[in-house]
Amino acid sequence: MNIENYISEAVRGSVESLYGPLGDEQLQIQKTRREFSGDYTLVTFPLLRRSRKSPEATATEIGEHLTAHVPEIGSYNVIKGFLNLSLNPAFWGSRFSELAADERYGEAPATGRTVMIEYSSPNTNKPLHLGHIRNNLLGYSVAQILKANGHRVIKANLVNDRGIHICKSMLAWKLYGGGETPESSGMKGDHLVGKYYVEFDKHYKAQIKELMAAGQSEEEAKKNAPIMREAQEMLRQWEAKDPEVYALWETMNGWVYAGFDVTYKALGVDFDKVYYESQTYLLGKSLVEEGLKKGVFYRRADNSVWIDLTGDGLDEKLLLRGDGTSVYMTQDLGTAYRRFEDNKLDDMIYVVGNEQNYHFQVLKLVLKKLGYAEWSDHITHLSYGMVELPEGKMKSREGTVVDADDLIAAMVQTAREMSAELGKLDGCTEAEADAVSTMVGLGALKYFILKVDPKKTMLFDPRESIDFNGNTGPFIQYTHARICSVLRKAAESGVEAAKEIGSDIPLLAEEIDLIKQLTEYPATVKAAGDNFAPSIIGAYVYDLAKQFNGYYHDHSILREENEAVRSMRLALAQQVARVIRKGMSLLGIEVPERM
Repeated sequence: MNIENYISEAVRGSVESLYGPLGDEQLQIQKTRREFSGDYTLVTFPLLRRSRKSPEATATEIGEHLTAHVPEIGSYNVIKGFLNLSLNPAFWGSRFSELAADERYGEAPATGRTVMIEYSSPNTNKPLHLGHIRNNLLGYSVAQILKANGHRVIKANLVNDRGIHICKSMLAWKLYGGGETPESSGMKGDHLVGKYYVEFDKHYKAQIKELMAAGQSEEEAKKNAPIMREAQEMLRQWEAKDPEVYALWETMNGWVYAGFDVTYKALGVDFDKVYYESQTYLLGKSLVEEGLKKGVFYRRADNSVWIDLTGDGLDEKLLLRGDGTSVYMTQDLGTAYRRFEDNKLDDMIYVVGNEQNYHFQVLKLVLKKLGYAEWSDHITHLSYGMVELPEGKMKSREGTVVDADDLIAAMVQTAREMSAELGKLDGCTEAEADAVSTMVGLGALKYFILKVDPKKTMLFDPRESIDFNGNTGPFIQYTHARICSVLRKAAESGVEAAKEIGSDIPLLAEEIDLIKQLTEYPATVKAAGDNFAPSIIGAYVYDLAKQFNGYYHDHSILREENEAVRSMRLALAQQVARVIRKGMSLLGIEVPERM
């Protein structure tokens, strides 16, 4: 039962009985604010022209009619023109029985819509870092949430495996690597390639400095630095399929992919399809040629291809360089076309940082001008803010990024140390301690990142994320483990959880509040899906865990003498654990049964 719809229909029935048909008029009904007594509130001011009475008298009249004719509404109170309605305990008991019996609680029926969500999109010239972690966790979580909303979801990764940045690492390895490999160095492949990206930048800066000392301007020096000219030539050779350059590219990319796979597995993210820019940029070039024929694009004297978007309030955008090599926009055109054609998508969501807002605005507009408006309007850029550290921003070229592998390892180690100090690993075997530490460390990392609204720039402080108190992943995980402990003790004692809550079982106000919170889960999943916001799930699960902990502190479950009440409380705890588990899984977070 959708409670909001039920209340709306009941209130509409009473209002029409009292004042006549409402037609298309919408009643203003909302959840009662926490500082007032009640479950739902009707705003009566729009009804005064019908009742011809004061706000208080109108609210009272409607309240009397509802309590007399709708048995589920137990009482009401009036605050000025606001009618606060309270549903009776038996109503909440029956709602609890419904949700407990629903094996797919919080999962919407199939919508028939196919949605592709692209996330990760790494460059093959460096390892994944903290910024990539936010991207991967956000993309994976939104995919899980959209699945729960009934959509068919395709998780996609677009690997940026070509371009000048790749050639920088390749050239530096060729010039300074001495044949070093992941095997000979003992380094993960992505770390090794990233090392040479930093090496390129070091030599590039040195050459710029020399040229400027010789009298060139900074802009001239950046263009004329020999190492940059060599990298640009290597890119041209790659696009011409030079055998030696192409073989080196395949080898070094292979190192990187092996490294990425290790990191993805550690993060618990995966993909249904992987696209490579090296396979889509040529399609993008053909779309540019098509646009030239249609007059959508134009060619400049230097042979470069552009589109003029000044009439749309934007600027002129480069699509092909003068030497014929592609830019990001070229390959994104080809990738978008291929995805919609191959998968018959209803929606395409790109999880990309907010520094690319303009890029996606242009992408959609260019596709529309090429004649693909039918599906270009179904492209969404899920823009998210950058991750900053207490020390400031990260810089890839200078090698000052927070490496994803190092961060994951540090989080797991810190989780182990803190869990051991607090006695939460007492009685665990070494294997169990390892599993719990990994679960808690990654749970802390994921929750800390996902609890923040995606649009906001966030400050990540590892020290704050691993805390068994407050709004953290470990606090929620510990709440789940605590409930599991109660359930185990109940099973050992032969105490069974109630299958349903009968109308004869008294419910405390705190128990009704917990049931209300549980009934909010499906609406929360829908809101998170509508807004592409895992933070909505995070806030909900934290509130549920916090509410249960308060209840558990004040009321015994297993020591309750009334057998029916004990079984009801056990069932309530069981469903809280279940919904915590469901909600955290949408964030890609596991919850332990022992801690």
